[in-house]
Amino acid sequence: MEPFAAIRPDDWNLPLLLHVLGAMVLVGVLALATASVAAAWRSGSGALTRLGFRALLWAGLPAWIVTRVSAEWIADKEGIPTDDPPSWIEMGFAVSDQGLLLLIVATVLTGIGARRAGRGTGSAVALDRVAAVLLAISVLAYLAAVWAMTTKPT
Repeated sequence: MEPFAAIRPDDWNLPLLLHVLGAMVLVGVLALATASVAAAWRSGSGALTRLGFRALLWAGLPAWIVTRVSAEWIADKEGIPTDDPPSWIEMGFAVSDQGLLLLIVATVLTGIGARRAGRGTGSAVALDRVAAVLLAISVLAYLAAVWAMTTKPT
């Protein structure tokens, strides 16, 4: 009879919890920012652009840091080799590393757009469009990484 869950040492629980929690918050923040920036793109609302910017700055970047640091921590605890890690770990690291670049660019674009909207010095619709596309790509990539982490394909 197969066990329902793998038994792991108790000292792995904290880094694993932080990793999963950080990833959940990150995907949620990216979904919120994508929805708010896409809505701002369609309506021209400065408030929605500010919401997307604040979500990315105040929650997205810290969630990425927690996710990435705890991923390294749990990989070290589990003794996963750095020279030949499993494919699902390589995918997670690749998505998070490239996702950081998209996150930073989207944060900067929404910040500039929020500043323009606040000052009334111009339209932020073009910036919102680019940021919405980048954020949508990020959400899809992170969902693929979540799939890889949960199913652990070869």
